[in-house]
Amino acid sequence: MKSLAIVGTLLLLACALTAQTAIPAGTVIPVQLNKTIEAAKVKAGDPVTARVAQDVLLPSGERIKAGARVSGHVESVTLEPRAHASMTMRFERVISGGQSIPLHLSLRAVASPLEVEAAQTQTSGFDRGSDPPWSQTVMLVGFTDVVYRENGTVIDGEDEVGRSVYAGNWGVMSRVSSQPGTPCRAAVAGNDRPQALWVFSHDACGVYGYEMTIASAGRRDPKGSVVLTGQLRELKLRGGTAMLLRVN
Repeated sequence: MKSLAIVGTLLLLACALTAQTAIPAGTVIPVQLNKTIEAAKVKAGDPVTARVAQDVLLPSGERIKAGARVSGHVESVTLEPRAHASMTMRFERVISGGQSIPLHLSLRAVASPLEVEAAQTQTSGFDRGSDPPWSQTVMLVGFTDVVYRENGTVIDGEDEVGRSVYAGNWGVMSRVSSQPGTPCRAAVAGNDRPQALWVFSHDACGVYGYEMTIASAGRRDPKGSVVLTGQLRELKLRGGTAMLLRVN
């Protein structure tokens, strides 16, 4: 019986490793927070959960489906002089298709619910203000990307940088780019595949709609530890906040 238990454990570990290696470094996972995280009210160990906002296509052809859960926890909250504060959190596990996959995830961009709403609202066209997928033109969160839903293109200036998709959930697929002067990277570990960016532009980087700073994106040691800083009263991520997480 003991040997059977050991074999079972080894098989579970093998499945977990296979699942993890199927999600390569550089893969972007767009998520939306389930609940508000407020530095003034949370403590170390408190859970942090989000749901995947757009299907993430993997090299194997499988998907992390929209609605899958991403879980983590608050690592620490530090009060600094003059009412400044820092909050450290870690997203460490994707739960999809009956599997719980441990990952080191960094933070590329974060946007308030108001920014998300604006990115899902038509800015021009005959039925102004209609919801996806019927609207025609939408500005994405980030720099200059515009989605033309009628023909499915994502345009930056005069260049096509991605495609819009709608298969039970709306979003965009684009190759990630890096704007000069920003800390975000383009391809990571040679992974230049189109990524699921949901409501973000292909070069989105940093904080949108909040008065806070990403002091550490979680790319360096300790990998996966994301540090946000700002005034204590402003250091709050509301439920519905959008995030672009990326596999280290």
